[in-house]
Formats: sequence, C-alpha cells, structure tokens
Amino acid sequence: MSGELEARLDAIVRGSPSLMHALARARDLDLPDWLIFSGAIYQPVLNHLTGREPDYGIKDYDLGYFDASDLSYEAEDAVIRRVAAAFEPPLREMVEVRNQARVHVWFEGHFGEPYAPLGSCAEALTRFVSPVFAVAVRLDADDAMTIQAPFGLDDLFAMRMRYNPNRRSPNFGSVAERAKARWPELEVIAD
Repeated sequence: MSGELEARLDAIVRGSPSLMHALARARDLDLPDWLIFSGAIYQPVLNHLTGREPDYGIKDYDLGYFDASDLSYEAEDAVIRRVAAAFEPPLREMVEVRNQARVHVWFEGHFGEPYAPLGSCAEALTRFVSPVFAVAVRLDADDAMTIQAPFGLDDLFAMRMRYNPNRRSPNFGSVAERAKARWPELEVIAD
C-alpha cells in the first residue's frame, strides 16, 4: 500500500468531523478487534475528490468488531445497545454495529450468497463487493490511524469500481448503480 495514499486517506478522515467523532467514541468503547469501514470511509474520500462536503451521501457508520466467544444475537445486541448509549443523535441512529464473527450466520439469508466464517474484522474487507469499498480505519489510543485496505487504495483514489478479484458478487451491478448515482465521476468496470 502506498504511503502517500495512506497519508491522504488519514488527512481526509481527520478532515471529517462526524467520522472523527465516531472513531473517537468507538475507541473509547474498546470493542475487540474493531474497525469502522465501508461507506463511512470510502464516501468521504470520494466526496473530497469530487469537491463535495465530507458527509455527502453517508447514511451510516459501519462499526465492525470481532468476538467469537459468543455468536448469539443476544450477545451482539448487548453490544449494539452499549454502542447506541455512547452516541448522541443523529450519530446514535447512524452507527451500525455488527460482530464480524457471526456474519456467516445471517449473510446468505440477507444477500443470497454463501459466506464462510471470518477469522478477524479485517478479513471481512477481503469479501466486499469491490476493492473501492474495502477500506477501514481505527483510531488508536495515541491518535494514530490504523488503516486496513487489503486491495490497497489505488482504486479508491482513482475513483474506479471493479469486481473484487476474489469474489464476483451477483449484487455488483445494483451496488455499482447506486454508487454511480451518487458519484457520476466514478468509473465502473464491470467485466
């Protein structure tokens, strides 16, 4: 991963007050193996590159954590309630928490694709529909930014959406269409 692109991502994230607030609160919660990922991260970058406000198009902040010690919905729900209590509106309603250790339990029923169990929160990124979405950050105790991007950051900063090289999701077309509607500048490569 390019150090220059990591530095650019770090600066864009730090320039988004809502995202930084969500990261600081998530850090304070000290969830196991946590990351904020997907739209909460790639959208501020696309917004920055296209001259839009940092929060344009952001509907939620995906907060993933990994706890394989209890895969029950009740355990995840307790964390969801704990996280909600840590945020004020409107972020309270926007932070979506999921235990990545139990995604395989519900994914196929929701998205129509099989999903093998994960071994970490970062591993989830390797299964995202497109590399442009597969980016996550965590704000560490020393205010350093941990960046996870298994496919690198080139696609994100090139505004290029292509299939995940490890997985050809049947949902790619509809996801690409929604992204292109928000950012017409996005190049979609669907071959």
